[in-house]
Amino acid sequence: MNLFTETNLSPDILKAIGELGYESPTEIQKQTIPFILSDIRDLIALAQTGTGKTAAFSLPILDMIDDTSRKIQLLVLCPTRELCLQIAKDIKNYSKYMKDIKTTAVYGGSSIMEQIRSLKDKPQIIVGTPGRVIDLINRKALDFSAIHWLVLDEADEMLSMGFKDELETILSETPETKQTFLFSATMNKEVERISKNYLTKPHRISVGSINEVKKNIKHLYYVAGYRQKKEALKRLIDSNPNQYSIIFCRTRMETQEVADFLMQNGYAADALHGDLSQAQRDTVMKKFRLKNIDILVATDVAARGLDVNSLTHVIHYSLPDDPEVFVHRSGRTGRAGKDGISIALIKPEESRKLKQIKSVTKIEINEAKIPTGEEVIKAQVGGVFESLFEVHEDFFEFDDSLIPDLSAFSKEELVHKLLQFQLKDLALYYKDRHDLVEQKLSSRDDDYSSRRGDRRDRDRGRDRDRGDRNDRGRERGGKPRRKDENMVRFFFNLGKKDQLKKLDVLDIINKATSNGKSKKRAEIGDIEILEKFSFFEIEKSFKGDLLSNISTMKFRGKDMRAEEAN
Repeated sequence: MNLFTETNLSPDILKAIGELGYESPTEIQKQTIPFILSDIRDLIALAQTGTGKTAAFSLPILDMIDDTSRKIQLLVLCPTRELCLQIAKDIKNYSKYMKDIKTTAVYGGSSIMEQIRSLKDKPQIIVGTPGRVIDLINRKALDFSAIHWLVLDEADEMLSMGFKDELETILSETPETKQTFLFSATMNKEVERISKNYLTKPHRISVGSINEVKKNIKHLYYVAGYRQKKEALKRLIDSNPNQYSIIFCRTRMETQEVADFLMQNGYAADALHGDLSQAQRDTVMKKFRLKNIDILVATDVAARGLDVNSLTHVIHYSLPDDPEVFVHRSGRTGRAGKDGISIALIKPEESRKLKQIKSVTKIEINEAKIPTGEEVIKAQVGGVFESLFEVHEDFFEFDDSLIPDLSAFSKEELVHKLLQFQLKDLALYYKDRHDLVEQKLSSRDDDYSSRRGDRRDRDRGRDRDRGDRNDRGRERGGKPRRKDENMVRFFFNLGKKDQLKKLDVLDIINKATSNGKSKKRAEIGDIEILEKFSFFEIEKSFKGDLLSNISTMKFRGKDMRAEEAN
C-alpha cells in the first residue's frame, strides 16, 4: 500500500485527506489501516509521536462508523487538552464530507456546562482527557453503552501522569464487546499491565524501535556543574544563533526558573508547564507557533500535543530517566527532511545516566566543550550573515540619497563597523568573562574534583553568605563549625523566598528518612537557610533514604531537590 487510493477507504474520506495533501501513508498507517478494516481483534501499536497515529486509527473507523446512529461509537482518550483538541480537529478534517458525523472534544480547563450542551448534538465520536470524561460520566452526561471502538492514545503518558485509576474506571464503563486500540511510544510495566487486564489477545504492531533513531539529528553533550548550568545554557544558546528550540526540564519549578533566567537576559523565551492556567498555556503555545518567541522551556508532559516541524534544536537541560523519552524529545527536531541538533547539558555526576542512554539507544552522543566568549562572538558573526543572506526580497522602499557618503570606507571596514554595532551588547557581556570550569566524566575522583571546583567558584561569588555563616558558627561556639565525619551535608533547592523555616526543614528530613521499619530518627546537624536555597546535615546512614524520598515530596506545592554538598 503505497498510496491512500489503495486503501479501499470511502470516496468522501479520500477526497478530504487529498485536500489535506495526504498521498502516501506512513508506516504506522500502512500497517494499521488494513488491520482495523479487516480484523476484530484488539490492537497494541507502538510508534513515536509525529508518525501519523491519528489518521492510522481514525480513517478506518470513519469508514466503518454508522452515520445514521446518534449514539457514541468511538471514544478516544489522550493525556492533555492540547492533544485532545488536535485529534478532534484532525478527525473533523478527515470527516469533512461526511455530513452526519459529529465529533466533540471534552477536556479540563474549560466550562463543563458548555461541553455538556455540546453533547446534546449527539456526536458519534468523543475525544477526551480522562479527568473530564470521568466528570461527565458522574454527571450522567456520557453514555458509552454503544461504543464499538476505544482508543487509548499516548497510553504511556496517561499512566505516567497518574491517570491509572481514571482509565480503569472508564474502561469498566464500556461494553466488553468493544474493540480496543492502545497506542503508545513506550511499553513500560504499567502499559503492559493495562493491556493484559483490558485487551483480549491483542495483535501487535511496532513501527521503528528505540534503536532506530533519526539519522539527520546531531547529538552533543556538554558538562557543567549545577551552579554553572544556567550560564552554560546561555553560552550554548548564544553560540547557536537563529535557533528555534525547545528546552526540556524535569520539573515545573525548574522550567519556570530557566525561562525566567532567559527572559531576564533578553531572550524571546517563555515557559510551558502544568502550573499555568489553560489560557496562559494557549497564549504561550500560540506565541511559539507564530515564532513570536523562539525558545520554549517546557516539561515533557506540557509539550505533548505541541506539533512543530521546524525546530532547529532540542536542549535537554535535565536528562530524562527513561532513554526512550530522550529519543522522543530529540525526535522533535530534524523533521520534514531537515537536519536537527540535540544538546544534553549534564552535571558530572550524571555520567552513569548518560552512559545508560547511549547504551540503550545506540545513539552516538559526542562530548563538546562549553564555548568560550570568543567562540560565542565568532558564532554570532556567522549568524548575522546567515540571517542577512536569508532575506531575498525588499520589504520597504527608501530614497538612496539617505545613504551617507561611504566612499572613505572599504567593504571590510563597513562590515566591521556594522558587526560591532550589531554585537556590541553581547561582546561587552563576554568581555573579560572567565571560561566555565572544565568538567570531566572519567572517574569518581574526577566527578568529586569537578564538584569541588564548582563549589569553589560558587563560594567566591558568595563571600557575604560565607561570612554570615562563619559569624553564626562563632556565635554558637566561638570557632567555625567543624565537620562531623558521621554526618553528610546536603544542598537543598528551597530557601527563604519559598517561606522555608528551620522547623519545616526538620519536618521534611524526618518524613524523608522515615522508612516505617524503625522508630529511630536521623540525627540532624546544622541547618542553614539562605535566600534561594539551603544547606543541612543529617546522619550518614540515612543518606539513601533521604535522596530516594525527598524528590517525591512537595513543600507548599513546590518540588524539592537535595544533593550531596560535600
